[in-house]
Amino acid sequence: MGRTHSNGYKRVPNFFPELLYQPVLKAVCSRSKDKVEAFAQQWGYESYETDWKALIARSDIDAIDICTPNNMHAEIAIAAAEAGKMILCEKPLARTLGEAQQMVDAVKKAKVKNTVWYNYRRLPAVTLAKKIVDSGKLGKIFHYRSNFLQDWTINENLPQGGRAFWRMDADAAGSGVTGDLLAHCIDTAMWLNGGIKDVSAVTETFVKQRIHEDTGILQQVKIDDACIFHCHFENGSLGLFESTRYARGHKALYTFEINGEQGSLRWDLHDLNRLEYFNNADDSSVRGWRSIHVTDGDQPYMNKWWVPGLSIGYEHSFVHQVADFLRSLETNEPCAPTFQDALETQKVCEAVLVSASSKSWQETKVRWDTPIDQFS
Repeated sequence: MGRTHSNGYKRVPNFFPELLYQPVLKAVCSRSKDKVEAFAQQWGYESYETDWKALIARSDIDAIDICTPNNMHAEIAIAAAEAGKMILCEKPLARTLGEAQQMVDAVKKAKVKNTVWYNYRRLPAVTLAKKIVDSGKLGKIFHYRSNFLQDWTINENLPQGGRAFWRMDADAAGSGVTGDLLAHCIDTAMWLNGGIKDVSAVTETFVKQRIHEDTGILQQVKIDDACIFHCHFENGSLGLFESTRYARGHKALYTFEINGEQGSLRWDLHDLNRLEYFNNADDSSVRGWRSIHVTDGDQPYMNKWWVPGLSIGYEHSFVHQVADFLRSLETNEPCAPTFQDALETQKVCEAVLVSASSKSWQETKVRWDTPIDQFS
């Protein structure tokens, strides 16, 4: 993610030159001196640090971008807020709801700008879906369904923990697919369709014990390899979500579909420049799913890129988020999703895990439709 974010910072001046503020790559931080020095040279950072506390203490640093494993998010973010730094944090916001709340409290107290990298919102086709939903063209929403499927952990000999496999260690990650993959689905879903009211979930851990990379000891695996949940949205619609790392043949299959009274939308990350739209108002002789290739200059973000018909990719969503964050400094408006928004997603993730362990419906206590003032 350090490469992905760095690419976003470096490309913004080329494609969003009108912005009042432009990023300066002052310093990058990592624990390994050799690796961080090489990274700084490759990506054009002016300097580097091997201690994040030293980075935060520097007077020439305005913003801290957190790309660490989840167990470090809260400590770094709280310290950065107390130092008056703006904060951009990778998702999920934290390991637990308690940690996430502490982070929200810290940025509110310090009144520092903040955002969380739920980047899929800023793919043009997904942003166009938001515009269509907000226009009312779909009418009353009945269903929302989404999945995020991978296959990279189908190997009982893989370790848990360490630098490569920290996502499989509950102490570092907090949860498995719920916090890593479903968090994306949940953020997009609530952005498009409003708050999730309650959930009923099932999780499974297919390999129960793995060697821990750091200790060499065989330990219980505490993260979820797969999760399925259904829910009610505040608007009365039903939701169905699935995520797994055990779907052979899928590396990053992320899809969503929305069914309304007057129309439907569906999107697939594997064909990310295309949004499918069904409009029931079309004449019956030609009524059917239309495929919208989202590359025209009047579609979201696309006037910054190439001629119509030429696609952009995953990395551009990060360029867009950097640009939107910098623009928010001009307007003094929040750059969604803020820490507060990400806290609401964390509430759903926590409710999903509690529901699965207790085999019961769980209220989320999400307040998505309440106007959010991040400085209140």
